[in-house]
Amino acid sequence: MKIKNALMLAAAGVLAVTLTGCASGGGADRAPAKNGYKAQKVVYHMNDINWGYRGLRNMKNHLNALGDKNLKAVMVFHSSGGFIVVDGKKDKKGHTFGDQIQALANRGVKFALCANTVRGKKIPKDKINLNAEIVPSGVAEVAELQYKGYVYVKP
Repeated sequence: MKIKNALMLAAAGVLAVTLTGCASGGGADRAPAKNGYKAQKVVYHMNDINWGYRGLRNMKNHLNALGDKNLKAVMVFHSSGGFIVVDGKKDKKGHTFGDQIQALANRGVKFALCANTVRGKKIPKDKINLNAEIVPSGVAEVAELQYKGYVYVKP
């Protein structure tokens, strides 16, 4: 019975940490930002080119809400989402993304492109947007950033 109680207490502790955000870098120690928010660290997971325009616009809105100095942001691209950071590629509505990416990079957003996607989709390295850093694995990068306290967003 003591083991069951200990397990229940441990589970409650994990739940409390999760709900308060303390395990992911959240909590009362975060600096005030704009509009009543506090400073944030966020990773946007982008794996579909047809969500590129909306995802980049979401990031712009996120920056506008907090202020550039209050948001530490990384956008991670893999699968067909990798084409968002390939110069000249278009989504099904004809959007290209280079100008949006440059504007966000100028505001401090970092861009990570999966090396597996580059190889698997045969993306020419000279066509990858200069703001994008190639990382070994897109999904592993998302997980690693979460371990570092970044909050996950999937536009």
